[in-house]
Amino acid sequence: MSEAVDTLNVENLQKYLAARIADFGTIQECTKFAGGQSNPTFMVRTEKRRYVLRRKPPGLLLKSAHAVDREYRVMKALAATQVPVPGMFTLCDDDSVIGSMFYVMEFVEGRIFWNSALPDRTPAERRAIYDEMVRVLAAMHTVNLEQTGLTDYGRPGNYFERQIKRWSEQYRASQTGTRPAMEKLMEWLPANVPADDGQVALNHGDYRIDNVMFHPAEPRIVAVLDWELSTLGHPWADLAYQCMHLRLPPDAAIPGLGGLDREALGIPSEEEYVARYCELTGIKAIPNWDFYIIFSFFRIAAILQGVYKRALDGNASSRKAMDYGALAGPIAEMAVAMIP
Repeated sequence: MSEAVDTLNVENLQKYLAARIADFGTIQECTKFAGGQSNPTFMVRTEKRRYVLRRKPPGLLLKSAHAVDREYRVMKALAATQVPVPGMFTLCDDDSVIGSMFYVMEFVEGRIFWNSALPDRTPAERRAIYDEMVRVLAAMHTVNLEQTGLTDYGRPGNYFERQIKRWSEQYRASQTGTRPAMEKLMEWLPANVPADDGQVALNHGDYRIDNVMFHPAEPRIVAVLDWELSTLGHPWADLAYQCMHLRLPPDAAIPGLGGLDREALGIPSEEEYVARYCELTGIKAIPNWDFYIIFSFFRIAAILQGVYKRALDGNASSRKAMDYGALAGPIAEMAVAMIP
């Protein structure tokens, strides 16, 4: 049994999938996709068709991290909604097959844009792509939780209190040194959580341009991917997380749009993006916006610290993990600078 991050036990996988997927065929190729810091993802090709396999990384993992079973569940539940997702085939929780839990889904043809500035697109194309991003985000936040069977997909209570506690604990579990900015954020955020307004929606948790796939030729999303961090929560957390990427520096390992002339690029401003979201979801405005943005920076800093720790432990799924992990400190410092 192989437990390498970049390889799969093809013999075991062939037996398992042929018994569970009709007309599966014989595996001809297993290739790991580039990108992605959490769950290694592979293209599995048979003579019949292509599939995508997504697995937990092998080795010792943080509790509740790498929840591929939750990804599988939520995408299967969304199949009949306005949120575009790949078709799901099977979930395997038997570690003896390839060394960790995995699921297999449809291979969707399309484009993934890795740079949020969209350097190879025209201003009109950029505008259309960002309009589609906010349209799908609004669709996600208006999914009927009862009809999709997702009413128990998250815990009750104030979402932000739970999230601050969770990511503080995750940060502590992967801490490799003292970061004063993270200490400040873990002090400020719990003391400034807005009163719970009762809003509960499906929350993607990592909604950004490189986690959606666009049609090969049209500015239309054909698949929302990477649902590992999804839960039931407050919809504005997803929106603020998307807007956080508009503020990140363009030369970082995760390139953002901070300091760029977005008007010339055809990309909406943060104010325009939020206003369009409000229009699509039928609300007038979003109070306490600073809190949601600061929370988003804190959360990604905690996630990146986990990436860094996995890289140090030799258990990361990408060779760029050290570069991503090195962003944890600067991003936390950016968040502290935004505290009113």
